[in-house]
Amino acid sequence: MPFMIVDKVHAKVLMFDANGRLQGTAPALLGLARGDDSAPGIGDRKISSILPEERTTAAGRFVVSLGRDKHGQEFLWIDYSTALSLHRVVKGKPSEQRAQRLQSASPKDNRISYGCINVPVNFYDKVVSPAFTGTNGVVYILPETRTAQEVFGSYDVNNQQAQIAKSPDSKLAGPAGDPIK
Repeated sequence: MPFMIVDKVHAKVLMFDANGRLQGTAPALLGLARGDDSAPGIGDRKISSILPEERTTAAGRFVVSLGRDKHGQEFLWIDYSTALSLHRVVKGKPSEQRAQRLQSASPKDNRISYGCINVPVNFYDKVVSPAFTGTNGVVYILPETRTAQEVFGSYDVNNQQAQIAKSPDSKLAGPAGDPIK
């Protein structure tokens, strides 16, 4: 499946095809507040009731597909229960200057949304939409306040190898037949 990596720390999106080839990168606007979890029940609330500290872009691995909003605009559904999606940048209030924030060299001013991921219109139309048309895909949103191990259930390879090497009954060997150290 095609997949995307959202790097919240650097406010970037990387899109890959099903063979793992990079198809494009773009800056992204993200949730106003730092954090890796969505507020409980946020997907069922009116947007006007969402507090600034609840405006996070949740981290995790999500199976995604294209959808349409009530106005017929296409977007990428990331997590239905928390109303998290990726879409073309919206104009928003003039004071938000969303388009200018996307062009900024600093990722620090890319924190403005209610949690959704906004990308440049051209990137969405030429890279995101074609990649997910007719198929599901996966979006990995990298954490910023928790470890990857906590979010993705991964493990530290170096730590795992050290534990194996210390085990008295370890019979694992490296490429040259030497015990793994």
